[in-house]
Amino acid sequence: MTTSPAPVAARPEPGRSLLASALIGIGLMAAVDEIIFHQLLAWHHFYDRSTSDAALFSDGVLHAAELICIVAGYFLWADLRRRGALAPTWAWAGFFLGAGGFQVFDGLVDHKLLRVHQVRYDVELLPYDLAWNGFGLALIAVGVVLALRARMEDERAARRERPTR
Repeated sequence: MTTSPAPVAARPEPGRSLLASALIGIGLMAAVDEIIFHQLLAWHHFYDRSTSDAALFSDGVLHAAELICIVAGYFLWADLRRRGALAPTWAWAGFFLGAGGFQVFDGLVDHKLLRVHQVRYDVELLPYDLAWNGFGLALIAVGVVLALRARMEDERAARRERPTR
């Protein structure tokens, strides 16, 4: 019986690790938004400027999009992990950047620019907007710190790999 040799670990792929986890972060934050604010609290739907049927349909489209992001992200993540090419710090950075990016995009573009919905209706919006966007900015800040740490780790690893004279 012959056995195949153990796979050689690939070089870490920071960009793909960041992308895979950003997709997961976007999808999970969209799911949290949909489950908590659309379904449990019923504060809004993805598109509130039409009939309740259109609002429910728009929530279904959001749900489909979030699932596509999560599944695609996990397929990319699993491939990186299988090949030994996952860069963990870059992956965590991507997760927080994706989650925070979704939150801020939703808060600024969907809520304010396009006005497809608000966080909540019949209340003073400023505290809700500040909390919504502030939470997203905090997630982005964590992602930026992790990305900077990942870059420093990569630079240290590159210096160790350089031949000395």
